[in-house]
Amino acid sequence: MSAIGAVFSCSCLCSGVWLLKPGMQMSSFGLHTAARCAAKDFYEVLVLGGGAGGITMSARMKRKVGAGNVAVVEPSETHYYQPLWTLVGGGAKQLAASARPMGSVIPKGVEWIKSQVTVLDPDKNCVWLENDVKVSYKYLIIALGISLHYEKIKGLPEGFNHPKIGSNYSVQTVEKTWRALQDFKEGNAIFTFPNTPVKCAGAPQKIMYLSDAYLRKTGKRSKANIMFNTSLGVIFAVKKYADALLEVIKDRDLAVNYKRNLIEVRADKQEAVFENLDKPGVTEVHQYEMLHVTPPMGPPAVLINSPVSDERGWVDVDKETLQHKKYPNVFGIGDCTNLPTSKTAAAVAAQSGVLDKTISLVMKNELPVKKYDGYTSCPLVTGYNKVILAEFDYNAQPLETFPIDQSKERTTMYHMKADMMPLLYWNALLK
Repeated sequence: MSAIGAVFSCSCLCSGVWLLKPGMQMSSFGLHTAARCAAKDFYEVLVLGGGAGGITMSARMKRKVGAGNVAVVEPSETHYYQPLWTLVGGGAKQLAASARPMGSVIPKGVEWIKSQVTVLDPDKNCVWLENDVKVSYKYLIIALGISLHYEKIKGLPEGFNHPKIGSNYSVQTVEKTWRALQDFKEGNAIFTFPNTPVKCAGAPQKIMYLSDAYLRKTGKRSKANIMFNTSLGVIFAVKKYADALLEVIKDRDLAVNYKRNLIEVRADKQEAVFENLDKPGVTEVHQYEMLHVTPPMGPPAVLINSPVSDERGWVDVDKETLQHKKYPNVFGIGDCTNLPTSKTAAAVAAQSGVLDKTISLVMKNELPVKKYDGYTSCPLVTGYNKVILAEFDYNAQPLETFPIDQSKERTTMYHMKADMMPLLYWNALLK
């Protein structure tokens, strides 16, 4: 079966490989109910968050209970397809291609409550929004994503006002990555991975491989010392793909320093300070000509110390059903949950099907039976036309879609990541 044929016959997605289920409908954009603070004070299904998980589940719930009975709480005016930002930072795509007006992705007829959640009160089946607006629900889906914390690195975010520094994780800083790469003359090009959970854990090194390819193409590679400073002790969690990546790193003469955590950026001096996690209190200072920062991340502030969260602030759900462990009418999806898998759009796609079945059974007072196996995917971009397609489960075991060795760099997988997946995201997953 060809790669394209497989896309339309399988049922997974990645932030990267998302594969359509047979018969999944491709609907056109429609106007949703106008955004407002809260048109009603009760909804059968209330969805918190307008990212991939929130929009996908609101579309599924609309078909289940009717558009007028579903609302999405989301303050942002724009919805971004963030997996594209790796390619934006590497100069292969335009930032505008990753954005759509929020109103165009919220399902037709579903209420858009353009506000922010301030308190969750699951004991009373309600949430509080800004301006002390209370909204009650019968079922709650939490899809609030993950928060970026550049401020936890001394010297940031103000350091982004200087040249030579960027970050593919923020709409404000992703184009600065490409500018820093274009402006590179000679010296250290440093790429970081923080000492926290992150979304799309492959992205911090993908931009390193693209930068290497760009510097080779422009004749500057011999003047560059490319360095990946990661707080982790391995290059990737799944051995099969880690082994393949280590071969790429060796072939391209890239330096990897493990257990190194970025704690300060002195942007005026072009210095990055790292702590050695194996030697508490020991720091290293590196001069940089280019610096790509992956920020520390954590649960959204509203979830910290919330009744729906675990002790670390992540929504506390059953890892197989996505139903809350304490509140049976509360569910979680995506980056804001404590599911022990990588936080990717691919994981959201796989989770959405399971959660849809779970909620259907709960609505009928039946026990959930569909089980999420932890499927996630990371298309590891290793060049401007190469991708290693990593797909795996909760046990860090490969869970591959195609009858080929996906640990090999392939051009077909690059085109799937760069060209096909954005189309499927906008026109199928979100629908």
